[in-house]
Amino acid sequence: MGFDPETTTSSSQQHTPLLSNAPPLSSKLKTFANIFISIVGAGVLGLPYSFKKTGWIMGLVMLFSVAFLTYHCMMLLVQTRRRLESIIGFPKINSFGDLGYATSGPFGKICIDFMVVLSQCGFCVSYLIFISTTLVYLSSSSSSMFGLTPKVLFIWACFPFQLGLNAIPSLTHLAPLSIFADVVDMGAMGVVMIEDIFVFLENRPPLKTFGGLSVFLYGLGVAVYAFEGIGMVLPLESEAKDKDKFGGVLGLGMVIISLLYGAFAALGYFAFGEETQGIITTNFGQGMLSALVQLGLCVNLFFTFPLMMNPVYEVVERRLCDSKYCLWLRWLLVLLVCLVALLVPNFADFLSLVGSSICVILSFVFPALFHFLVFKDELGWKCLVFDGAIVLFGIVIAVTGTWSSLMDILST
Repeated sequence: MGFDPETTTSSSQQHTPLLSNAPPLSSKLKTFANIFISIVGAGVLGLPYSFKKTGWIMGLVMLFSVAFLTYHCMMLLVQTRRRLESIIGFPKINSFGDLGYATSGPFGKICIDFMVVLSQCGFCVSYLIFISTTLVYLSSSSSSMFGLTPKVLFIWACFPFQLGLNAIPSLTHLAPLSIFADVVDMGAMGVVMIEDIFVFLENRPPLKTFGGLSVFLYGLGVAVYAFEGIGMVLPLESEAKDKDKFGGVLGLGMVIISLLYGAFAALGYFAFGEETQGIITTNFGQGMLSALVQLGLCVNLFFTFPLMMNPVYEVVERRLCDSKYCLWLRWLLVLLVCLVALLVPNFADFLSLVGSSICVILSFVFPALFHFLVFKDELGWKCLVFDGAIVLFGIVIAVTGTWSSLMDILST
C-alpha cells in the first residue's frame, strides 16, 4: 500500500467530485466555536468516574497525554492534505475519507468512511443516552406510558426537533448554534466545578492517586473518547477563512479544553470519591441549581448532535447521492441513531468501548499511517520512527482496550 501521485490523481478525479458551490468561510471565532463544540461532548461527563477507577494523578497524566497526541495527529491530517493538494492537478480533498482514498486507494476510503460513520453516530448515541437519562432523573419519573419507559419517551421527544436541526446543510450555518451551545456548556460546567469544590470542602472523601495497570485501558478509552473531534478536523479547516492560522486556533482550543477537562474530572472525583457515578451530574441532589446545570448540559449536547452528524452525512451523501444534499437520508440516519440509543444500557462502559476501539484507530493509527505514506521520501527514518510508533501504539491499545471494555460490559 503506497502513495503514487499520478495514479491517485487520475483516480481521485473520478471518485472525489469537486465542490460546485463553495460554502461560506468561517472566521477564527466561528472556527474556534466549532472546534470547541466538536470536541467537548458527553465524554467529559464520564471523566470523574474514570478518575475514580484510575486515580486522579494517573487520570490527569493520561488525559493530557491523550490531548497532546490527539492534537499532533489532527495536524498530521492537515499537513498530509495540504501536501497532497500542493501537487499540480491533484483534486480537492474534502474529508477524512477522501484523504484515505488519496493515500491508500478505495480500501483506505472504505475503512475511513466506515469508522467515521460508526464513531460519529456513537457520539450522538451517547448524547441521547445522557439527555434521556438526565431528564428521567430530573423528572423523577418511573411510570410507563403506552408501554414505553421514561427513557424511551424522552428520546422520542427529542426526535422531531433533531429532524429540523439536522436539515441544516452547512457547518458555517451551524456556527451560531455552536456558539450558543458553547456558552451554555461553559456556564453549566463552571457551576458543576464550583459545586464540586463546596462538596469536597464539606466531605473530604478519601482519594487514590494511582489505580494500577488493570484500569489503564479503561481510563485511556474514556480519555480518547473525550477528545472526539478527529472526524471534524478536515471539514473545519476547509471552511476556515484564514487557513494559515488554523493550527494555532486548533492548538488554543485543545489547550483550553484539556485544562477544562482536567479541572472538571479532578474536582468531580475530589467531591464524591468512591461514590462518583458514571454520569457525574447524577451525584447532585434535586435542587433548582443542580437541575439548571443538568438542563444546560442537555441543551449543549442537543445542539451538538447535528454538528457531529455532519461527517456522517458527507459520507452517505457522497456514496448514495453523488454528494448532493438529501433530506430524507439525513432523517433516516437520525432515526437509526435514536433506535440504537434505546438499546444501549450503560453510559460509562459505552464511552470506554467506543473510545478504545473506533476512536483510537481513527485518532491515532490512520493519521500517522497516511502521513507516513505521503512524507516517507521527504522525512526518511524519522518519519518511520515517529509515525510507526504512533501506529503501533494505536493498534495495541485498540485490540487490548476493546477486549477489556467488552469484558466489563459483559460482566455487568
